Amino acid sequence: MDEDTKVLKDYLIFTVPHVTVLAGAILGVMMILGVPVNLALGIFASLYGAMLLILGMIIRPHVSGIRAYWLFIAFTVFLILSGCFLSLHGR
Repeated sequence: MDEDTKVLKDYLIFTVPHVTVLAGAILGVMMILGVPVNLALGIFASLYGAMLLILGMIIRPHVSGIRAYWLFIAFTVFLILSGCFLSLHGR
């Protein structure tokens, strides 16, 4: 494994769990408040994707040449788009 891949792996291992807990806590609060499930999941997916995209943009200068990085960015964009779709059409 080359150095850039190790940097990406370590970065994701140490940051993604924190973002997941924060987004999950927001989802839990929305569920407790009685927000409709599809709307809550849409907001969760959009927020989670946006936070992961921000993390990806922070590390971009170091690992932008790795295919795994671009797959991660594609996944975050998919999360944002699916969250928007759920929020708008899931009522």
